[in-house]
Amino acid sequence: MRTLKVRTLKKRQSGRTRRELPAAKFRRALTALLFFALAACTEPEPPDYGAVFDGSAGRWIDLTHAFGPSTVYWPTDTAGFQLEELAYGPTEGGWFYSSYAFSSAEHGGTHLDAPIHFAEGRLTTDEIPLSGLIGPAAVVDVTEQVHPDYLVTVDDLTAWEAVHGPLPDGGILLLRTGWAERWDDPTAYLGTDEVGPDAVAQLHFPGFSPDAAGWLAAERGIVAVGIDTPSIDYGRSADFAAHVALYSENIAGFENVANLDLLPQAGAYVVALPMKIEGGSGGPLRIVAFVPSG
Repeated sequence: MRTLKVRTLKKRQSGRTRRELPAAKFRRALTALLFFALAACTEPEPPDYGAVFDGSAGRWIDLTHAFGPSTVYWPTDTAGFQLEELAYGPTEGGWFYSSYAFSSAEHGGTHLDAPIHFAEGRLTTDEIPLSGLIGPAAVVDVTEQVHPDYLVTVDDLTAWEAVHGPLPDGGILLLRTGWAERWDDPTAYLGTDEVGPDAVAQLHFPGFSPDAAGWLAAERGIVAVGIDTPSIDYGRSADFAAHVALYSENIAGFENVANLDLLPQAGAYVVALPMKIEGGSGGPLRIVAFVPSG
């Protein structure tokens, strides 16, 4: 009898468990449903990236000088920019058609310096990742103290940080000297009207000091620097130490940048896409900036 009672009790317990199982499943399902409903209510709306491109979230600014007969090149690149007309006009089929061939040195006009330009074994033009060409912009303005042989110092950079915070990791530092206003006067822009190898010693324009370039390379996480002069080193440089310091750390350079006066010192974003030349040391660059509204 004792054994029978035990078995009967177990049977009753088992039966009660079976009868309660649907209710338990329902409770678990309801709990899960409430959890996901709550999560859906609290999840933020995805950002509207379309607003970046339709003009409702800000404006795009072109930071590029056009390439043409008056484009400024390094004094040793005497061929300049050449555009040869191959075809222009109506065709036998009745439609209009135009086509050109162009030639240019890598380092003229608004252009990219790939790290390999001054650092053996570093990134070539086609090897630079998009993360090295796109990022938040920090515009350091030295126009108030600049002169033709001005060297941007670490103090100039930390003065910017005192107002805006640390230079952003993954950011692009743009140096505004005001030299872009001289673009239409090559002699004023370069500091000389001479051409050829002897002209290099006659150049006069501002640039990064070697100390500032070394500090950026060692102490900050920027991915590129840009400047509105022909070179990130100042015109009088004989050793291009700023190039070497930055490019040795695979930090690319953008030279002859335009319209930096249209950017805020912080809050803009840069997209700098060069011609993707395989194995190149640089190349023509179309660089633009997005300035958010407000």
